Order: sequence, then C-alpha cells, then structure tokens
Amino acid sequence: MTAIHLRRHDVTLVPQSNRVILRPFIPSSSQKITTLIGRALALTEPRTQELLEAIFQEFDSRHFDLEETLLANFERVATQVFTDQPLSRDRKLLIGGLFTGEYALESAALFNPSIVPHPDQTGVPDGCLRYVMSLRATGEGHISSVEFRTGLITPGGVQVDPVSRRIALPRIEPNPGYQKVAFLLKLHEMGFDNELAIAVLAPLGAGFNRAELNRSETRIRRETRPHTQDLNNTLRCIEWLADSNYEMTFRPEHALGERAIFPNSSNESNGIEDARFVRFQELDGSMMYYATYTAYNGHAILPQLIETQDFNHFRVLTLNGSAVQNKGMALFPRRIDGNYVMLSRQDEENLYLMFSDNPHYWSDPQILLRPAEVWESVKIGNCGSPMETEAGWLVLTHGVGPMRKYCIGAILLDLHDPTQVIGRLREPLLEAEGSAREGYVPNVVYSCGSLIYGREVIIPYAMSDRASTLVSVSLDELLAALRNA
Repeated sequence: MTAIHLRRHDVTLVPQSNRVILRPFIPSSSQKITTLIGRALALTEPRTQELLEAIFQEFDSRHFDLEETLLANFERVATQVFTDQPLSRDRKLLIGGLFTGEYALESAALFNPSIVPHPDQTGVPDGCLRYVMSLRATGEGHISSVEFRTGLITPGGVQVDPVSRRIALPRIEPNPGYQKVAFLLKLHEMGFDNELAIAVLAPLGAGFNRAELNRSETRIRRETRPHTQDLNNTLRCIEWLADSNYEMTFRPEHALGERAIFPNSSNESNGIEDARFVRFQELDGSMMYYATYTAYNGHAILPQLIETQDFNHFRVLTLNGSAVQNKGMALFPRRIDGNYVMLSRQDEENLYLMFSDNPHYWSDPQILLRPAEVWESVKIGNCGSPMETEAGWLVLTHGVGPMRKYCIGAILLDLHDPTQVIGRLREPLLEAEGSAREGYVPNVVYSCGSLIYGREVIIPYAMSDRASTLVSVSLDELLAALRNA
C-alpha cells in the first residue's frame, strides 16, 4: 500500500440474522393453496382464535406491522377461498399467517456502503456532521436489499446510532406517475416502440399515472381483435416497464436505521445491488439525493436510479440510453458546464465517463482510465461518486489484480474538464489485510461512496463481502500524493 496514513475507526457493522421482515410465502401450486385454506376453514372459531393468539405472542414483538401484513397476504389468496360464508377477521389473519414467512435481510452480509450528509442537520454540534450510510444487506438466496444507518462524524471519530431489531418496509405507491417521453424512449430501446405501444400511450398526457395507463391498456385489449402474440408481448413489456418505475414512502415514525428497501419489481427480484448514493446540488441550489444501483433478476442486470430528497419518499426509475449497461454507474455531485456527468463501466476492464443534459439518459461513453498497475490489471472501476476538492475531482477506484484481490486506489480529475486525469496513485490506498481478508468473497475491500469532512476523507468500506467498517485519510496528504504520483 501507499505510505499514506489511514485512521481506522472503531466501528464494525456485521450482519445480524435477528433483523427480519415479513414476506409472502405462497406455494406455486393452486391445489396446495386451496388445501391450506381448507384446513384453516375446517377449524372452529375458538381454535382459530387460540392459534392466532399464539402467532401474535411469538411474532408480534419482532415486527412493526404483523396484523397489517397478515391481512395483506390473506388478500393475495382470497380468490381461492371456497366458501360463501363471511370470514371473521381472526380467520382471515390465520389464513394470512399460513402464507407468510420471515426473511432475515442481512443474515449473510452487510457490505458495500456509501455515505452522504444527512438531509437534516438540526441540532448537530458545531464541527460535526450527521450522515446517512446505505448498505447492501444480503440474506438467504443471495437476495440483496438496501439498509440504512445514521450517526455523527466528530473531530474524535465516527459514531453510529444504535438500531432496533425491527425493520420497516415502505408502502409502495399504488398509482405512481410516469413521463411519456422517457417511457417511449425505454420502449424503443427494448424494441417495443410499435403501433400497439403507440396506441396505448397516444391518448395519455405528457405525464400520466398507472391508473390512466391501465385504462388505456384495457381499451386497446378490448378493441384489438384477434389477440395476437404481438399484442400480448407488447402489453407485457409495458406492464414490466411500469412495474420497474415505482414510488415508495416510509412512515415518519420509523427511524432511518429501521428502514429497508427490498426488491419490488421483477427486474430486481434477486437483488438491489451496490447503491451509490450522492447528494446532488442543482443549478438553483436545490438538493436531490440520487443513487445508481444494479437491479438483478437472477439472469440479467440492469442499472437503475433512486431519487429522494428526504430518505422518506423514494422514486425508482429505469435509465435510458445506449450506455445504460453493466454495473458501477456513479453520478458527479453537480453539473459541469451545464451537463450531468457520470462514471460508468461499459466492459469488464476500464473506467468510462459520460456527459448528458438529462440525468435519466446516457450514451456516448468515453474511456477515462485503463489498468496501469499489476494490482488493477484485471479491471478497474469506481468506488462511488467523485468528491469535489480545490485541486480537482477526487475519485476512489477499485482495482482487481492477481488472485482476484480487490484494492482501493485514487485518481484526481481536472475540476473543469474531468476527462483529464491529473493524478493517480501507483500503489493501493487500501487493501484487505488480516481478518478483513476472510468472508463471503475473500481478499476484497470495496466502497460505494465516501465523503469529505473538513480536511479528512471518510471512507466506509466492505471487508470481503461480509461486514463493513470505516477509515479516514488526510485530504491534504492524499492530494499531495496524487499530485506527486
């Protein structure tokens, strides 16, 4: 490693298997569902109440919303309840319990963190900073979600707020809004900008909601005869795209450390991976937090975007453009010469740069950096969004070398022309050592975003894809090393 001094903080975030959420647990067999419902219907009302009381005694303290979730899962199978007799609330809850299971979000790993200033700095002591840290939580089946931690950065170090064992999931907005231009662009990229898709979208306004889209789809299905495979495929694609752009809101009473974003759409069914959060300042001074992440469905990956101003309400959006591919997109924290700027990975080797007048549309990538040293000779990428300094844009990189060992490095880009690399460490800034080498994927250190606090760079990073910790580096020392490299 370089001779740059690393200030290690006494913080280690390890996966906790007792932090669980409730998920639907519904068999694929319709006959099995009917059988389970039949067994619940055969119970007497007193026995139903007795069994339900036992469920609540065992599980209620582990969740914020047990009753609400059981009723929601009952509704998922309600069409297969084969009786005309009204069901008591207790029986509905018990049936819901038959189709519900717990899932430990972070039982396997809590890793790949990014860190940004908290949107609310009220009451923070002078010289300190409240932060939000996002983490990739992985559980059974390697399904990844996003969790959060909060705390204070002080002159003495980094503090992490304690979290409870309970986790809150957001309410998914049932009627989200869409922009027609972006919707059409994505359909074009997917090869479905045909007459049928145009017919669905034509009567809709420049901005439309899901209810309006559904009514237009129903009209086209009713008016089109016969129902061809082209029609079915087009409508299926429109539904997929609509499902992939959604909104969600957390209850304000739930602390940020109790909130998690679990996969919602089919294109992220196997994971929301490696969210890179950045606080973005627009030209008018307004702030928006963006996060690029990798949606994974078990077969293919798709870069997507999260937007939030308060970490309470979130919008999830598909990205458009020929350069929206692969992993590792990271947005600069402000425009440069009127353009949005993004780091990206277009292949399995090099680091790329892109410019756009629209944060949702990306094309024309250009190579920014190629491997130069042995420790990054397999491939290089970014470790989160660039950080602005008086000397240039500071970018932490990751390099993969022999034995698939990951190290963290750093480069410096020109402040006005980020296509120009004006500094580059020749040795790793950080690498896996000692116990940090052992984990789900050995010999890996990885970060999805750091921040500058005073004259220090605060770097949260994952250790071998299992747990996370933090180090600080003197900004002046790092800049001096980059200038002299």
